[in-house]
Amino acid sequence: MPGQRLDAIDRKILSELQRDGRMTNVELAKRVGISAPPCLRRVRTLEEQGFIRGYHAQVDVRQLGFEVQVFAMVGLQSQAEADLAAFEERCRNWPLVRECHMLNGEVDFVLKCVAPDLSSFQGFLTSELLTAPNVGSVKTSLVIRAAKDTPGVPFDILEQRLTKQA
Repeated sequence: MPGQRLDAIDRKILSELQRDGRMTNVELAKRVGISAPPCLRRVRTLEEQGFIRGYHAQVDVRQLGFEVQVFAMVGLQSQAEADLAAFEERCRNWPLVRECHMLNGEVDFVLKCVAPDLSSFQGFLTSELLTAPNVGSVKTSLVIRAAKDTPGVPFDILEQRLTKQA
């Protein structure tokens, strides 16, 4: 299990930073129960090992004028690795696509898209997504509201699993 490479302090550091990535190292050290210098060393090691991929602000898309959020389920004509990689690269270059996940099942990819308005999304859909090479089908669902949007992982469940294994 990947979580076993981390000790309890590392997991606590990750949990606290996931909750509030802006806290100072001194505050973080206090919350996890160690002094500041080893806490900073641990954070840097977690960054170097890829457990911490970055820090960002969680912005309110609607406050910023992006009124439309859409999930697009995309079916490709070919699932050859080169074709999958080419589609993923296209998604990385489309600004309206904020998330791209390859799936197993009826749909090859699900894309989370944001747009200022419906006509902007419609333009992207008809001129970019539907005309992209290898795209066989696209089904879209407009987000009415989000009941939950919690990034990261539930560290309490990870701790419970590790306790049961010990």
